[in-house]
Amino acid sequence: MSILAPPQSQTIAPGQALDWERIADDLDQQGWALLPGLIAQLDCDATAALYDREEGFRSRVIMARHGFGRGEYRYFAYPLPPLIQHLRSSLYPHLAPIANHWYERMGIATCFPDTHEAFLGRCHAAGQQCPTPLLLRYGPQDYNCLHQDLYGEHVFPLQVAALLSAPGRDFSGGEFVLTEQRPRMQTRAAVVPLGKGDAVLFAVNQRPMRGTRGDYRVALRHGVSAIREGRRHTLGIIFHDAA
Repeated sequence: MSILAPPQSQTIAPGQALDWERIADDLDQQGWALLPGLIAQLDCDATAALYDREEGFRSRVIMARHGFGRGEYRYFAYPLPPLIQHLRSSLYPHLAPIANHWYERMGIATCFPDTHEAFLGRCHAAGQQCPTPLLLRYGPQDYNCLHQDLYGEHVFPLQVAALLSAPGRDFSGGEFVLTEQRPRMQTRAAVVPLGKGDAVLFAVNQRPMRGTRGDYRVALRHGVSAIREGRRHTLGIIFHDAA
């Protein structure tokens, strides 16, 4: 299947096959949640194969040149491939209520609209008009330093990373890592178990946590540990656009 065609029927239609009550609870408890089998196996292969094409991307980043780690990634251009557009627009309506609840708990006045189209309109009006979904490729000894994907004033607080390669077959190492920094406490780390086609939904930069005196904010960063062997491809779905 070409990724330029509509998404396959095997691809989960977010909201129908995902347990959003469990997902919201996991996000509140740990700042991340698994989306198992989000992308069909053939769609994983077709998406990863896009990396070597010249068309369809707006930029390419070599991580070592910027101190980001080792490996590289490419940002998609508009119009996005149908599968990626489908995931972005279909997941967002389920995430917006979670994001609004988080912001209310953190005392942030921003309210996110019901549709992704409306939110992108807000980004584009502020000059954030560059698409942010990206395709990452890692080889032996490549890694991604801990970071946050912030691209401008308007930030949607949740994002998705989907693994397009099979651990133990296509690559070894390369674990997805999240860290959480609570005020006046040591950093807590989590290694997220992902199989091919699975995705992790996680906080972009901060989330609320309930304490004895009410809610407070904790900061999160994410990255990828070093690849030992093989090649690893990942699809990143970020919901805000970049300036």
